[in-house]
Amino acid sequence: MSNIRSFKKITPALGNHCWIDPSAHIIGDVTIGHDASVWPMAVIRGDMHCITIGDRVSIQDGSVLHITHASEYNPGGYPLKIGDDVTLGHKVLLHGCTIGSRVLVGMDTVIMDGTVVEDDVIIGAGSLVPGGKTLESGHLYVGRPAKKVRPLKESEYTYLKYSAMNYVKLKNEYLDEQ
Repeated sequence: MSNIRSFKKITPALGNHCWIDPSAHIIGDVTIGHDASVWPMAVIRGDMHCITIGDRVSIQDGSVLHITHASEYNPGGYPLKIGDDVTLGHKVLLHGCTIGSRVLVGMDTVIMDGTVVEDDVIIGAGSLVPGGKTLESGHLYVGRPAKKVRPLKESEYTYLKYSAMNYVKLKNEYLDEQ
């Protein structure tokens, strides 16, 4: 069975120059932008709603990306949306949330249903963002539950773009090995 597969006759769509590790799984209504990378053991499952992932997004090892289905408790459900130039650390869990552009989500972080992370945000490793929250642009958040700690430094703004481009470079090295 392929690691990129259709569900209910909807096949994942991949942009140009993506690296998908053979041990990662991408299922159903998933759109991934250009120059993205999906690393070992990551799972992206668009089976009951859509997942949209932007350009130059890196989804690190062991991460799980899913949606919130529509039901009487949540009539519209929540798709999962990720902007451009986003780095998801190892073992990140995103569930039915919206992640803006130029965001770094630290390792082992959980972001729950209906949450909106605006552009230019860093979320520290091990954080938990409960459902329905908004994380404002230009800040560092840490903790369980995640709390706003301080505004980002200028060097952190530039690091967000650097991190995304570093993984573009690495995935290109993997593509060259094929």
